[in-house]
Amino acid sequence: MSLNLTAAGLADQKAWEAAGYALPSYDREAMITRTKESPCWVHFGAGNIFRAFQANTAQELLNNGTFDRGVIVAEGFDTEIIRDMYQPHDNLSILVTLKADGSVEKTVVGSIAESLAADTADSPDFARLKEIFTKDSLQMATFTITEKGYSLKNGAGELLPSVAADFAAGPSSVTSYMGKVASLLYERFLAGEKPFAMVSTDNCSHNGEKLSLALTAYASAWEENKLVQPGFLSYLQNPEKVSFPWTMIDKITPRPSEQIAADLEKLGVEDMQPVITGKKTYIAPFVNAEKPQYLVIEDHFPNGRPALEKGFGVYMADRNTVNLSERMKVTVCLNPVHSATGPLGVVQGYDLFAHMLNTNEDMMKMARMIAYDEGLPVVPDPGILSPQAFVDETVQRSIPE
Repeated sequence: MSLNLTAAGLADQKAWEAAGYALPSYDREAMITRTKESPCWVHFGAGNIFRAFQANTAQELLNNGTFDRGVIVAEGFDTEIIRDMYQPHDNLSILVTLKADGSVEKTVVGSIAESLAADTADSPDFARLKEIFTKDSLQMATFTITEKGYSLKNGAGELLPSVAADFAAGPSSVTSYMGKVASLLYERFLAGEKPFAMVSTDNCSHNGEKLSLALTAYASAWEENKLVQPGFLSYLQNPEKVSFPWTMIDKITPRPSEQIAADLEKLGVEDMQPVITGKKTYIAPFVNAEKPQYLVIEDHFPNGRPALEKGFGVYMADRNTVNLSERMKVTVCLNPVHSATGPLGVVQGYDLFAHMLNTNEDMMKMARMIAYDEGLPVVPDPGILSPQAFVDETVQRSIPE
């Protein structure tokens, strides 16, 4: 049996299902048509966590009928991902979910309607993004570009060369990541100051604030240099026009495993081996991830939003709850356990956190002491998530080989 991860290959549904794959239960071609005509959701950052979490959330909403459109993904750093991984597979990917009991779920994710290079050197793709950003239907852009994606300065506090060049040149010839995003928002401003939500889902504190500060820096420089029409900065600073919700995300998504690639190929799926791009991105036609996931989002969307809370592990809340959830994870329930035990595990020769805890009684005892004895008594309770349940899941997580 040979399975090909393309739209044509997916037509043989019975073969995929016989091999244990869950398939999209919606009309994918109709979804793609609707999304292209009336886009709602753009995502920046086409890496592994997006495919494991945000794209799969969109698929869940499509499957349960609460959303009728998919996601348009744009990659502004490593566009090789789009050309060499997304498009040859018709924007399909396989999500391999690894559970604590050692079992595996395999899902073909088909919610990505369009993949584009956010690169001004690729004029057709960037022109398409400009068109998308003028649409009334567009409600939000989400981001997984890592914390450094929002950085405008180097360690010495000096503007990065690409940022300084973009400040001076204006929105028509941008090369920096935030410059590209700012130029797209300028298109939305010119189209009638249309409302929009800019939602960072990167794993950093006060991520919405970081995104806002980066983009308003461009708007401020461009207005000062008279490179944009007056009012662009005010547009970005008006939360009833453009919002920057804060979020807390937790989703462990390692690099694609060569062993899992071999396992998938044994089951008949062609060409699953990971590749390393010229910019050192580890990518494959599949993504492997653990089951637990959390995304708490500040519910501030000036142009409406999909019913994101209908997806597994997604919670809508106010800003204070998001902040408390982030503090719970980072200061008590997850990061301290990993930070305290991880280095010792490396010294002892473990290559996986789960193997260390599952095979070393002393390390598990230490992890439990940090989480339960030291952490839980002082943890801020966000209310929307249970610190006790979060800690229980932390020490039970396992990523099998």
